[in-house]
Amino acid sequence: MTSSKLNVTMVKSKFGRLPRHQACLKGLGLRKINQSVVVLNTPENRGMINKVSYMLKVEVI
Repeated sequence: MTSSKLNVTMVKSKFGRLPRHQACLKGLGLRKINQSVVVLNTPENRGMINKVSYMLKVEVI
């Protein structure tokens, strides 16, 4: 597996969400709306992204 990277942007607020969903955002390093982070494409990161996909915009780098 190649170690590709993902550009993840939070497009919806974390307030009022389930605590596990908020924890996924924290684990990805996202704190503010429209903040972007670059993460490795690993199964762990993919799982967090899939759980809160309705709040994110994901681009492959």
